[in-house]
Amino acid sequence: MSPEIGIVPGRGRPDRALRSLELAVTRRLDGLLQGDHLGFAPGAGSEPGDARPYESGDDVRRIDWPLTARSGAVHVRDTIADRELETWVLVDGSASMEFGTASCRKRDLALAAVAAVGFLTIRSGNRTGVVLLAGERPRVIPARPGRAALLALLHAVARRPPAPEGDRVDLAAGIRGLLRPPRRRGLAVVVSDFLCPSPWPRALRLLAARHQVLAVEIIDPRELELPSVGYLTLVDLETGRQRDVQTSSAGLRARYGAAAAAQRAANAAAMRRAGAGHLVLRTDRDWILDVVEFVARARRTRAPRSRPRRMRA
Repeated sequence: MSPEIGIVPGRGRPDRALRSLELAVTRRLDGLLQGDHLGFAPGAGSEPGDARPYESGDDVRRIDWPLTARSGAVHVRDTIADRELETWVLVDGSASMEFGTASCRKRDLALAAVAAVGFLTIRSGNRTGVVLLAGERPRVIPARPGRAALLALLHAVARRPPAPEGDRVDLAAGIRGLLRPPRRRGLAVVVSDFLCPSPWPRALRLLAARHQVLAVEIIDPRELELPSVGYLTLVDLETGRQRDVQTSSAGLRARYGAAAAAQRAANAAAMRRAGAGHLVLRTDRDWILDVVEFVARARRTRAPRSRPRRMRA
């Protein structure tokens, strides 16, 4: 998290940290994203919009067959975004999210991600709910509209107790849980370091078939490379297993870096195949700038092409 923001939730007074976080989002982030907030990730709406002639690359499932029959030319019907959005955020509360070697812990970045999504989608009666994936059973905070409900939700996320070492979660089960009970199409956000060995890619594909999905991957730089500091005891926070390694070995550091890069590349590929937006937040970078860059890239991706005349049925 950027040092000048000075937000490290969980240290000091949480109420003051949440107010600072709200100011950071509404002043810095919202100010940099002026305009119509179409969402964090590319995705079609669920309401029918204008019809237009079919173009190469259009989804054939959007062909308007009655209009095609009447006009004698193939037409597709665009969709428009729902005016009221229901957002559900799944927050990974496993022990690995307690890790952090830069300006904050990964759990602090998870809170920042929830706040960014909440404050930027709070308008026009939109509702935000959270599922905290920790312990034996996840904690569900119902989706409600308004700033007061959002602040209460963020307070619950910030004040959750630290996960003990060896505490693991089933990320795949948590993602599938966002589909129950069945809800109208909305935005589903999964905030995790995606280090869980469960089959979460398949669950993410199932979720993306119903909802617009954003995967927020939280990374600490020490998970990507080992420092050369001699003997070092490495601890797997998910299992509690320990291993002593000699980090002075250049070969070992190279193999570790290659394995970490391969894991992150596999995560990115799984999210891309699922059709989910992929936002990476690092504990050693300014998370606000990363969010702005992601939203700007998503807008460029879904910018409408210049099309010939439109016609309404």
